[in-house]
Amino acid sequence: MIRHSAIAFLLATLLLAGVAVPAQARVLLVGPQRAIQLPSQAAAIARDGDRIVIDPGIYRDCAVWRASNLVIEGRAPGVTMSGRVCFERGIFIFAGNNTTVRNLAFAGAHGLWHTAAGILQEGNNLLVENSRFEDNENGILAGGGPASQIRVVNSRFRGNGSCQGACAHGIYVGGPIASLEVERCHFLDTRTAHHIKSRARTTIVRDSYIADGDSGTSSYLIDIPNGGNALVQHNTLHKGRNSGNPEVAITIGEEGVKNPTGSVIVRDNSFASALPAPTIFVRNNTTTAAILSGNRLEGRIAPLTGPGSVQ
Repeated sequence: MIRHSAIAFLLATLLLAGVAVPAQARVLLVGPQRAIQLPSQAAAIARDGDRIVIDPGIYRDCAVWRASNLVIEGRAPGVTMSGRVCFERGIFIFAGNNTTVRNLAFAGAHGLWHTAAGILQEGNNLLVENSRFEDNENGILAGGGPASQIRVVNSRFRGNGSCQGACAHGIYVGGPIASLEVERCHFLDTRTAHHIKSRARTTIVRDSYIADGDSGTSSYLIDIPNGGNALVQHNTLHKGRNSGNPEVAITIGEEGVKNPTGSVIVRDNSFASALPAPTIFVRNNTTTAAILSGNRLEGRIAPLTGPGSVQ
């Protein structure tokens, strides 16, 4: 059994030898009644591996997080970041890697260039769970290196989107990052642009609800503009009468196929169109045969254009 004195001697030896000893991860508590009152104050002192826990309330604040391996979460429902963006770009900006966000809401991200985001991810790897994005230009805007993975689970997006400048979307990931995975999420009333736009090399959207509703004016429900492997499965999809692009629901390779595309699978979805004119369910602009199977279509719908089969 190693005694405390032996551990202290070992740490001192390592420090004298110039070997870096990682600092112990901390829990930073944020709230109006706490020493750290604002998320931006926590961001200024956060170190790699810290966990930031935010009390319920509306915070008219924004923050740039530079540390890596952070977990940032609401202590309970009702934590809302609202109405302020940093550098005209985002409410929370993540410059570090491997960030987890839970139980937070982001609302009213609007900036000078009309592309402000609830979350702007600049580093690699982001996990968002049980969060809400309402009335932002971009709900989530994510870049990162070629190995970066973005995963969004059990989250709600309502009233996001803009095309006043460059278009902004419910979720927009640049590329070519490794992957975007959207699971058990809810998208409604997206404005002008797309509910989901992904330039990732692999895009997975499953078990989600993606709908224009009565007032949504989105263009595509899902846009995978540079190709790549795609799996769209077990979703409920709806294109409304006010869609800004009534021709197509899901498009792949619309802006040129730059990503290797080994498989395009669209299966076991329900898709309804309220449009009076015919709508294409999947437009495949790649040379890879798309496989459509088990989809339930309601309205005036052409299941597929481009290479592939409908089963």
